[in-house]
Amino acid sequence: MNIKLAKTAGFCFGVNRAVNTVYDLIEKGERVCTLGPIIHNPQLVDELSKKGVRIVSSPDEAKENEVLVIRSHGVEQSVIDYCINNNIRYVDATCTFVSKIHKIVSDKSREGYVIIVAGDINHQEVKGIVGHSTGNTFVVSNEDELTDLLDKNANFVEKKVILVSQTTFNKKVWEKIAFFLKKVCTNAEIFDTICNATAMRQQEAFELAKDSDGVVVIGGKGSSNTAKLYDVCRANCSNTYWVETADELNISNFSNCENIAVVAGASTPAGIIKEVLKTMTENLQPVEQVEEEVQAAPKSFEEMTDEEAFEASLNSLTSDQKVTGVVIAVNSSEITVDIGRGVTGYITASEYSSDPNVNLVDEVKVNDELNLIIMKISDMEGTAMLSKRRYDAIAGWDNIVAAKESGEIVKGVVREIIKGGVVAYVNNVKVFIPASQATASRNDSLEDLKGKEVSFRIIEIGRGRRAVGSIRSVLREEKKAAEEKVWANIAVGDRFTGTVKSLTSYGAFVDIGGVDGMIHISELSWARIKNPSEVVLVGDTVEVYVKDLDVEKKKISLGYKKDEENPWTIFTNNYNVDDVVKVTIVSMTTYGAFARIIPGIDGLIHISQIANKRINKPADELTIGQEVEAKITAIDTEKKRISLSIRALLPEEEVAAPEAEVEEAPAEVAEEVAE
Repeated sequence: MNIKLAKTAGFCFGVNRAVNTVYDLIEKGERVCTLGPIIHNPQLVDELSKKGVRIVSSPDEAKENEVLVIRSHGVEQSVIDYCINNNIRYVDATCTFVSKIHKIVSDKSREGYVIIVAGDINHQEVKGIVGHSTGNTFVVSNEDELTDLLDKNANFVEKKVILVSQTTFNKKVWEKIAFFLKKVCTNAEIFDTICNATAMRQQEAFELAKDSDGVVVIGGKGSSNTAKLYDVCRANCSNTYWVETADELNISNFSNCENIAVVAGASTPAGIIKEVLKTMTENLQPVEQVEEEVQAAPKSFEEMTDEEAFEASLNSLTSDQKVTGVVIAVNSSEITVDIGRGVTGYITASEYSSDPNVNLVDEVKVNDELNLIIMKISDMEGTAMLSKRRYDAIAGWDNIVAAKESGEIVKGVVREIIKGGVVAYVNNVKVFIPASQATASRNDSLEDLKGKEVSFRIIEIGRGRRAVGSIRSVLREEKKAAEEKVWANIAVGDRFTGTVKSLTSYGAFVDIGGVDGMIHISELSWARIKNPSEVVLVGDTVEVYVKDLDVEKKKISLGYKKDEENPWTIFTNNYNVDDVVKVTIVSMTTYGAFARIIPGIDGLIHISQIANKRINKPADELTIGQEVEAKITAIDTEKKRISLSIRALLPEEEVAAPEAEVEEAPAEVAEEVAE
């Protein structure tokens, strides 16, 4: 007696992903509820229930402290919108094959297409597909229903029509439906969306059932894909039985069989399959024989070691591990690509890039082409785990070696600050840059480099793909080239936008693009200042002009003060003789008082112009800081002197003649105003 287990038995990729999503959330301490049973297997659902996982029928049943998991069948777009609009925490575990159908239906319905879905109208997957359509959508389960639909809608022949299928639909029935539609609606677009894993399971079940005396189909009674397997097997072997667990086996049904096939649905856990096999072998043949067969059966990519997966991928897809994939879907955690030959590939964020902060949605778009390396592949599921990061690293290393030989400059992004230096990534190749080679000077901070793109040379190639780079050598060359360019073209009067590099007690040094010039403290402000920091700080961007050059000594004197900010210019542009101004007394002499008109401009109020009576000294009438009104009586533009009078604004009174003439002192600009 021979018992043969189907190679494709057990979890498909989508189911495995959904179940693992729930287990991962549980391990993280989250409370979980699922929108309907996570899979159509009562035993696994019961196990999850014991771990606290609840089943809800609608999103609003999810509690505030729960994460809602959307199962692999997918849901209507309205359900996703409801979760978002009501701030319901959810994780979408929809199978990527199903998501692909959602996109097709959504896009085509918006373009005005009539949508026909081949599937079970009561199945949640079909309901979800229909729920992504915004136009006319119909569901048929066989050729007769399609015929009836077309009879009632003769105008479909003239309309734009597409046909998609439920991922677990019967392959033979699908072929009949597609053939008939194409014959009637010659312009119909047909998308074969039956999952690769489903098609392969049905084909293998067909072959096994044909050559067997008995068949055991394992899976939940609510599982659509298991039901399809049962139908395929039953049509080719009348001695076919459907069980959920080993307890339902009736061994007597197979007592006269020589060849028995065992197949299982995509939602059947491996533990249940093994229990059924064990029960059969204990009663029908030696345990050793079936164990040998089970050991010989291919492993799924989840169970393979890296070495086994690598070897399997070589044998099953191509002798060359490098492939090109076209992006068909992308989310924050993974990218789905089509790599041809009926294989769908998946790239996790960590295998897309070495950058832990990479945003996949921003990085790639649907229809982008990516160069990839195959890491693991599953013939059973028609899926592959891929890596862009490793492809880039292989190609990138060759470029790094070439750059060392040629001395060319390469660009990379600094991702890590480590002891002794920094690590930059060039196309996912790590390059170590020692602290002594990372900055222009040892005083510069390494932390400032993190996250920045830098240019460097490869100065050493070591064992184990170890590369060492130097940023400093590039910075020095750039500085030298910039200096030469500046000195070749600079002239007095040239204007520059520069950066303040350092301050001294006598001025500020400014980088004007490769060379430094100095702004003397007297050039920083029209007013007298004690320290340059009163005007500028290190790191400030300033507009300067060349006042003087000493090419031989390589010295540049810079001007910073602007003519339009000259207090005397401001005064002469805004004030005239006979204007009445409000002034502030700032100092006194024996012959009068100086009053501030605007910052930097003082005028003299002669003692004879302070009052309409005789006074002995200015302090008899005025105090420092006092605000008074005065009239501008004279402006000497050449000597930059201003005369003011308070008396001119007062009523005249008879005063005694002065005993002695006091020599009139001219009004003048305050000492701090530069000529």
